[in-house]
Amino acid sequence: MSKLMMAALSSLVMVISLGISGCNTIEGAGQDIEKAGDAIEDAAEDAK
Repeated sequence: MSKLMMAALSSLVMVISLGISGCNTIEGAGQDIEKAGDAIEDAAEDAK
């Protein structure tokens, strides 16, 4: 395999792995924000 193909393949693997980990991070952040919103909503209902 040529050096150019190896570099391209390595770059592709890095981009894919970053994309996958980025999605997991954003998904986790969304879940955390949702839980915080639920806690605020519950506190507001209790204050009524």
